[in-house]
Amino acid sequence: VTASAATAPAKPATAAKTTAAKATTTAKPAATTTTTAQPAAKIETKAANPFAGATLSQLEPTGTVGTQSHITLSSTQQANAATIVQAAENLHLSPYAATIAVATSMQESKLQNLNVAVDHDSLGLFQQRPSTGWGTPTQLENPTYAATAFLNSLPSNYQNMSLHTAAQDVQRSFDGYLYAQWEDQAAHIVSSIVNS
Repeated sequence: VTASAATAPAKPATAAKTTAAKATTTAKPAATTTTTAQPAAKIETKAANPFAGATLSQLEPTGTVGTQSHITLSSTQQANAATIVQAAENLHLSPYAATIAVATSMQESKLQNLNVAVDHDSLGLFQQRPSTGWGTPTQLENPTYAATAFLNSLPSNYQNMSLHTAAQDVQRSFDGYLYAQWEDQAAHIVSSIVNS
């Protein structure tokens, strides 16, 4: 403390209160400005659904083949179908890819995430096998991983192929024609998911 500061007369108490009041008054608008800015910071723009408006002709461009089968879906099966559709969107594939994947899962597991092997070491939504290089058991029991793995394995010209041919190209099952029976319901499931 310097000598001049030590000898300076003390400010009257009222002056000190006035100064404190001014500081408080000055601080309030800043706090109000911050509060006003907070809601704007929370506004988020949701990305447009790339499959929105997809028509049945886009979801099943080659048309159905043979007799069609239908099952009633539980909320869990519906959620698994939505996960498959989301994976196709994330990979920037066509809506038809989602239909192929949903139909394939309907044949393989009825859209159930199998965590106990039912055929050799087959697991998950697509009955993919760890022993044939699809991934670890833990990975294959993750619906997003399983759907992504399936979709990444579609042939490059899948859009020009019948659903059962494209599915069989990936799955190499005993009877690839069995995938065809789910095309109609799969297309309607995908349509309801992307257009809801």
